[in-house]
Amino acid sequence: MLRLLLAFVFLAMPVMAEEVVLGKSRDEIDITATFNGAEILLFGAIKREVGPLIEGDLGVIVTVAGPDQPVTVRRKDKKLGIWVNAASVDIDIAPTFYAVATNAPLADILAESEDINTRITINRAIRSVGPAEGGSTAFIQSLIRIREANNLYQTLEGSVNLTQDTLFQTRITLPANLTEGDYKTEIYLTRNGQIVDLYTTSIPVKKVGLERWLYNLAHENAFLYGLMSLAIAIAAGWGASAVFSLIRQ
Repeated sequence: MLRLLLAFVFLAMPVMAEEVVLGKSRDEIDITATFNGAEILLFGAIKREVGPLIEGDLGVIVTVAGPDQPVTVRRKDKKLGIWVNAASVDIDIAPTFYAVATNAPLADILAESEDINTRITINRAIRSVGPAEGGSTAFIQSLIRIREANNLYQTLEGSVNLTQDTLFQTRITLPANLTEGDYKTEIYLTRNGQIVDLYTTSIPVKKVGLERWLYNLAHENAFLYGLMSLAIAIAAGWGASAVFSLIRQ
């Protein structure tokens, strides 16, 4: 009877739950006329409840995703000595910025089935909807390669510093060519490749000052914006001509 009672008590004990507690160095990012990129520090801790120790490797995955936008990827072919657009693929969902930071290789801490469900890796985060000659995989890989070259797509395996399976931190560098919008930030906690907790927040990225004024003017009063641009171009040309005339004299 005592054995049955002890067994019941053991089974009734809750498994030690783990959850993420997050902090970040910046709550928002302002794009000004002199903006040349930014760096954000994401840090936090893993909160645990009392209970039996959970076995298995612990993984921390941090993703930062910019606004999704559709994009058409075209392949150029050379015909009669001229490069022309050939096949193309319409991509319905492509983040304008995407970074994945981990404390270990993704293959070691994230099961493929979990990646299929949550779309954590860059390849899964992009969705193609249009059939193309030869398939869409090559077009998606081309888009990833181009955006990786511009630091818009980043895979940062091993960049999350995890201390004693409790404290973690990582730095994400945002390039200067950011798209305005909310940048969704997610922290996944995994055990043996399975997701055990998810924390979600966002970092607003917005234009301020002169950048905001010019953006609003271009979208709300295109005619006036065009006149102003023409006036600036004429003034710049006249100023350059005057300077060269002085130099020749």
